[in-house]
Amino acid sequence: MLSDEDLDAVRFAGDAVEYVDQRLLPHTVERRQARTVEELEDAIRTLAVRGAPAIGVFGAYGVALLRSALQDDAAFDAAAARVRNARPTAVNLAWAVDRVRGSADMLAEARAIHDEQRAVDARIGEAALELFPKDATVLTHCNTGPIATAGGGTALGAIVRAHRAGRHLRVFVDETRPLLQGSRLTQFELNKAGVDATLIVDGAAALTMQRCAVDLVIVGADRIARNGDTANKIGTYGVAIAAAHHGIPFYVAAPRSTFDFSIQNGADIPIEERPADEVRGSAAHRDAAVFNPAFDITPGRLIAAFVTEYGLVRPPYADSIPALQDRPNIAALAPNA
Repeated sequence: MLSDEDLDAVRFAGDAVEYVDQRLLPHTVERRQARTVEELEDAIRTLAVRGAPAIGVFGAYGVALLRSALQDDAAFDAAAARVRNARPTAVNLAWAVDRVRGSADMLAEARAIHDEQRAVDARIGEAALELFPKDATVLTHCNTGPIATAGGGTALGAIVRAHRAGRHLRVFVDETRPLLQGSRLTQFELNKAGVDATLIVDGAAALTMQRCAVDLVIVGADRIARNGDTANKIGTYGVAIAAAHHGIPFYVAAPRSTFDFSIQNGADIPIEERPADEVRGSAAHRDAAVFNPAFDITPGRLIAAFVTEYGLVRPPYADSIPALQDRPNIAALAPNA
């Protein structure tokens, strides 16, 4: 049985940033190290490290490492910018890099970000408990567990917390195209936690809601605008539409670092595209035109509430989300404040 330490997503190893290569899970657990800007950038771009909070922690450690290796300020600035821009949709990466660069002790700040993420995830799990009935059927999309956050997990962390609190859960797991994070990672983490989990193809989500009495949907996020529009792995928007049609509450679990207070709505969120060859394998022509977005935008009006380290954030989001910006940092809060 793999221990939690074996699956610790990101670590600082002195002369390198160590990470579990998520591309190989669940069949192979391999720890790799990144030392150069090229290795840091490649790990993020290729999704060896993925999950918005996890790449934030990884990027924070990476920039601290680069500062110690690059004494020339111009060279360091260029390298830090490359790490910051490696994944444009997920805002946690830019947030973490900017925070580390603005500190006097970059490594200490990176460690603080990692410690805070663990505390944030625990608080999100507690805040979400009231959303789960005693006997609950839940649907989730993509992967939001410890592997994705370098902590305890956001949406998936909330599911595991509810299970440990005595809720009787049945969880339907979307496989999540294009890289199958649901089937490879979420199913793996739920099985490890002892949660009853059933894997479904993405196209079966609506039917599952119709036939299997789903009580709630809970997912994570990569970036959230001031009006509640939310970027998450491709397919999330369709799940939210199906949930609204069936009268099922749709929740998003995310830390404050995933909220981008500088943008008004989802139109301002960049959408990354994946390589065309990922979906050409079964095409009639190898040169078929392909549109392969990695994310989509769920309108805030489809989201019943956001689960944050500060508790539930409910509509109207034009008021409640900007108010998060002025809340004290998690490190300044009492454990149950």
